[in-house]
Amino acid sequence: MDVKGAALHASGLYRLYTRRLESEIRHGAIPNHVALILDGNRRWARRNLNFARIGHRRGADAVENLLDWCEEFDIRIVTLYTLSAENMEREDEELGLLYELIGARLEKLNEDPRIHERRMRVTAIGRTELLPDRIRGALRRLDESTAGYGDRFLNIAIAYGGQDELVDAVRKIGRRIQDGSMRPADVDKGVIESNLYTSHLPQSSPDMILRTSGEKRLSGFLLWQSAYSELVFMDVFWPDFRKIDLMRAIRMFQKRRRRIGR
Repeated sequence: MDVKGAALHASGLYRLYTRRLESEIRHGAIPNHVALILDGNRRWARRNLNFARIGHRRGADAVENLLDWCEEFDIRIVTLYTLSAENMEREDEELGLLYELIGARLEKLNEDPRIHERRMRVTAIGRTELLPDRIRGALRRLDESTAGYGDRFLNIAIAYGGQDELVDAVRKIGRRIQDGSMRPADVDKGVIESNLYTSHLPQSSPDMILRTSGEKRLSGFLLWQSAYSELVFMDVFWPDFRKIDLMRAIRMFQKRRRRIGR
């Protein structure tokens, strides 16, 4: 078999495997809330001898594909870790380029008819007051234009830190105790959850958290909400993430026996 024939044979086997995998996972439980740590843009760029901005741009393209795939599998809630609070402490040219790209993609998202056809509520979670004006403006417009939606949810974790989220929740509860509208004895898990950034969601805890790039840690992502989430770590850089990778992650999720502490 020549090289061309081998390539055609391989592509045929790949398509067959893809169809079989999709058929299998559609007969199992699909996670309702999937959270993703989008990692590996810069390493993808270095591996491909490109500038970091090219890696971030390819990563942004992968996000658009991901949203379509989640719609195909009826995943109703998607939470994306796009920029950590720690990332914002860098003062370099790359951060400025990243801000520019995020601002442009948010504006594009607001004009995307799919968001409105799917009635997708888009919300930023994090200390957004720390972001540049253009990004805050784009997030505000997205929030306003999707405020009445509730069929799908897209959460953009930006300027986000899991410890910051817990600190902010404690401060909110502390103010209520201070003004007398709540007693310390009233504080329980439900009260804490109602003061987290994800309190607007019908299901704040992800069924599955997926991290790309081969790193095996959460890096402070959704510290409270991840208590019983299934964790999936994949050795693929985010810009290379494909539909088959999402399907493989869902199959791993389906093979887990979820006890939720019981």
